[in-house]
Amino acid sequence: MTRQYSDTHIHFLSATKVLALLIASNTANAETSGFDSLAEMVKGGTASVDLRYRYEGVDQDGVEKNADASTLRSRLTLTTTTLRGFSAQLEFDNITSVLTDNYNSTTNGNTEYPIVADPEATDFNQAWLAYDADKWNAKFGRQRIINASQRFVGGVAWRQNEQTYDGLRIQLNPTQNLSVDASYVYNINRIFGPNDGAQPADWEGDNIFLRATYNLAEAHSVSGYGYLIDVDPQSGYTAGKTVNNSTNTFGIEYQGKFSEWLGVKAAFATQSSEGNSELDYDADYYMAELNASFKPVTLKIGYEVLGSGENGNTGGGVGFKTPLATLHLFQGWADKFLATPANGIEDAYVGISGKLGPVKVGAFYHDFKAESLDTQYGTEFDMIATWPVNKQLSLQAKFADYQAKDFLTDTTKFWLTVQLKL
Repeated sequence: MTRQYSDTHIHFLSATKVLALLIASNTANAETSGFDSLAEMVKGGTASVDLRYRYEGVDQDGVEKNADASTLRSRLTLTTTTLRGFSAQLEFDNITSVLTDNYNSTTNGNTEYPIVADPEATDFNQAWLAYDADKWNAKFGRQRIINASQRFVGGVAWRQNEQTYDGLRIQLNPTQNLSVDASYVYNINRIFGPNDGAQPADWEGDNIFLRATYNLAEAHSVSGYGYLIDVDPQSGYTAGKTVNNSTNTFGIEYQGKFSEWLGVKAAFATQSSEGNSELDYDADYYMAELNASFKPVTLKIGYEVLGSGENGNTGGGVGFKTPLATLHLFQGWADKFLATPANGIEDAYVGISGKLGPVKVGAFYHDFKAESLDTQYGTEFDMIATWPVNKQLSLQAKFADYQAKDFLTDTTKFWLTVQLKL
């Protein structure tokens, strides 16, 4: 493994020892010993298994062969009961190719196929210690961090290897209407890991995520946020795959519901390069979305713009970056815009969703253009059908078709997912 990954474990093990001592001291005055109390935490805990099989087929112009990825993610989660406010969790993931590995996982060297970023792996997905109090809670270790819609910080749970974060997160509720979410993260466990490949498996650095939400009235809230991302250099990888993702982003977001059928979202953010980035730019982000619910059908229409800023070091454009987002949720499921183009992107979209018996269905259309040029990127049509058979079993079929005009290449993707939770 790289030096980066080793340093992460040093941080994690050191902090784990400190928190273990805190738990032991907290229980020292109990009728039983601290060790007995810790044993009761484990005995009273829970264990769960989550099996997710997925077939992903990709037909991409310009790539020699079609991808056929058949993978199984097996997840074991062990969670203690809560003792005097303390709890802990260990979560293990294993991703294995089943029957075929005819796809480019970014680590298997099969570059004649399109990328399906689900490398075979076994790793700790989560390993944390937490404390819950009346108006605040804290969690330290490897954990999920999901902020709001995941447009800036998310878990990328769509991929078989989830993105998790090593660090400290504190969530506060000082008043009934105000909530504050603050995280310090020293390592990001990316979907490409745990072993380095064409992409780094981990990003070390000093990252701060701040978000505060105030409820203006019933069903109306405004949030302010700051995401300070500082990725360290890593030997063997270019700046584009490491330090050029270092940014400072500050923004505001509004969510409201004006009636039982009409909801509104709007956001604005500004971003600049930071840390060891070789870029020097400023770019803006804004979006607006309307949701109209006419049972059993919901309509969605939106417009999202990730702008472009001029690189003061070399000239040319730099697109607004969201490297920690759950990107599959935005700009179409074909994942053609995981990195914002240099000339930015405008996404005008419309969707309809509802139910056909027990099956949840949806269809969405996107029109993509450049933000700083009069250039039509392309269009995309997406469809989904999800059948929650029961609490344990769910089935899903999903389709995405990107038709290129002046940018990238035609791409069609199909997924079939079977998930069993025990």
